[in-house]
Amino acid sequence: MRTARTARRAGLLLTTLATAAAGLLAAPAAHAEGRHTTTAWAGRAEASYRALQHNLYLGAASHDLYREAAPAAAGSNPYSYLWEFREATQATLYVRTIPHNTGPYRKDVADRFAALQQYAASDPAHPGYDSYLPAPLGTGGDLFFDDNAVVGLSFLTQYRAGGDRSMLAKARAAFTTDTRAWDDDPAKTCPGGMHWVENDANAIRAANVTGLFAQLSAGLYQITKEPAYLDWAQKAYDWNKTCLQQSPGLYQNDRDDNGTVNTTLWTYNSGAMIGTATELYRATGKRAYLDEAVRDADGALTYWTADDRLYNQPAIFNSFLFQDLLLLDSQHHDPRYRQVLSDYADRLWSENRDPATGLFRFQASNGGAPDPAQPVATLNQSAAVQLFSLLAWDPRDYDRTS
Repeated sequence: MRTARTARRAGLLLTTLATAAAGLLAAPAAHAEGRHTTTAWAGRAEASYRALQHNLYLGAASHDLYREAAPAAAGSNPYSYLWEFREATQATLYVRTIPHNTGPYRKDVADRFAALQQYAASDPAHPGYDSYLPAPLGTGGDLFFDDNAVVGLSFLTQYRAGGDRSMLAKARAAFTTDTRAWDDDPAKTCPGGMHWVENDANAIRAANVTGLFAQLSAGLYQITKEPAYLDWAQKAYDWNKTCLQQSPGLYQNDRDDNGTVNTTLWTYNSGAMIGTATELYRATGKRAYLDEAVRDADGALTYWTADDRLYNQPAIFNSFLFQDLLLLDSQHHDPRYRQVLSDYADRLWSENRDPATGLFRFQASNGGAPDPAQPVATLNQSAAVQLFSLLAWDPRDYDRTS
């Protein structure tokens, strides 16, 4: 189980690289601007959510959990990993935030957070959330620090929606879990940064977990004003900037303990740093952070909108980018942020959605043109719900993304 989870993630990333390279050779022309009202986007978000629930949600009789994909591969787990479950949770939170949806989706939100606790690690010496369900529902799995960071961000989303102090306490706990990932061994090149997974075999400090942890820390400081959160947010943010930034808005994936750097670029690493800088600006009022966020947004949009790169990224990674661009938009309005999202979401609806089922298909990489041979996945369907929901929100709510 532990090895399979790590291998599955590594395989996804390698497949995405191959798919993106193919897309650069034969990228279709970009679609014209999608012109839809927020009501139309709400309809798309809710229809996609219903398809998620009908085809991938297992219901109360199966512990309110999700499948990883349908049809399930032979020998696969009966339930999804934590990563997929978290994204379905965030999709539920985002469709709930569409105007007038608070009441209708209240129970669904409560069900997600109750079921999430089934992923809690059983080892009291290493609290947090495991990548797969521990006994009795599963055999457990490694604790991934990026998973725990985004779970913490979901707790912050829910806290910001209604001030539930239990959600704030859980976000604090997720932060504490992730502090175990920091590695400031002075013998290593670029001391600092955060390990991806709690496993002795791990030898990389990664942009994703470091940036997402920085964003969680900055959000906690904004709410609590406790200096330790600001210290950690700045330390993690600065490490990514110093040790993994390729250019404004683009962050190399990771640094190995042996000194080598994985130069792969992903949209969610761009997004996490835009989001962190925005949160630091909101928390401190320092204009330099807002300027950094805008520079990163400009660099990211210039790169990712060229040569069909955005379309070939995993859809869930793009959701991270866009939620962070809209968070920035709440502090520095730029119509490009929503426009690029609208164009991308319109293309997913027209090219990747099966009208008969409402389900979205992609390459094995979770991005790019639909491949009918690939199963539909909770991860991808959740991404579609998140993206459409963001377009249906009142822009005054963009400061509530996480």
